Amino acid sequence: MGLEEELATFRAEFERTAPSGRAALYSAKIEELRGRFWLEDALAVGDEAPDFTLPDSRGRQVSLAAVLRAGPAVVTFYRGGWCPYCNIQLRAYQRALPEIAAFGGRIIAISPQLPDGSLSVAETNALEFDVLSDPGNVVGRSFGLVYALPEELRAVMRLNGKALPGINGDESWELPLPATFVIAQDRCVALAYVDVDYRRRLAPEDIVATLRLLAGPTTGRA
Repeated sequence: MGLEEELATFRAEFERTAPSGRAALYSAKIEELRGRFWLEDALAVGDEAPDFTLPDSRGRQVSLAAVLRAGPAVVTFYRGGWCPYCNIQLRAYQRALPEIAAFGGRIIAISPQLPDGSLSVAETNALEFDVLSDPGNVVGRSFGLVYALPEELRAVMRLNGKALPGINGDESWELPLPATFVIAQDRCVALAYVDVDYRRRLAPEDIVATLRLLAGPTTGRA
């Protein structure tokens, strides 16, 4: 089952079993965000990616510049381990990791959650790529992705035991839009996927196709 089908299956089951009005509320808030978020501010193809250094799930510092010295980077921003759509995406990227690595790519997954949450995400999903913490969404903001949750969603998350202040360690209630970028070694963005609808994510096949183009015909990779 591909990522798109997995996400659609989960969404259908959620809409079938969710408390009355919950799915409609989420959809309405996504459309509100679509109307007010300025996507033109997000990093786009051809832009130069800002460098960053963030801690991984075990406290080690990982920098974009260091990753790019070895090959292209696949930088994906996700909301947190509390988001089932994020976990589905990350597991799909893990399954695609051998093919991504075959073209020299290295995945970096970034969320604003505290390092303990990142460690839990990495362990629960058996991830073998970098899972980094972005306190205060500093890097997410530099990529043009950050927004604040409206009060209606904050109330629901409190009821669900997913209040962001305890997860992210600040009172902002801010998240990054789910977004994935393939960044070439010269820091030029070769692929950019940004969507206000967190129920949709970039397919691994699109990442691999971009990495194949970056690798060129002389690498000997299939």
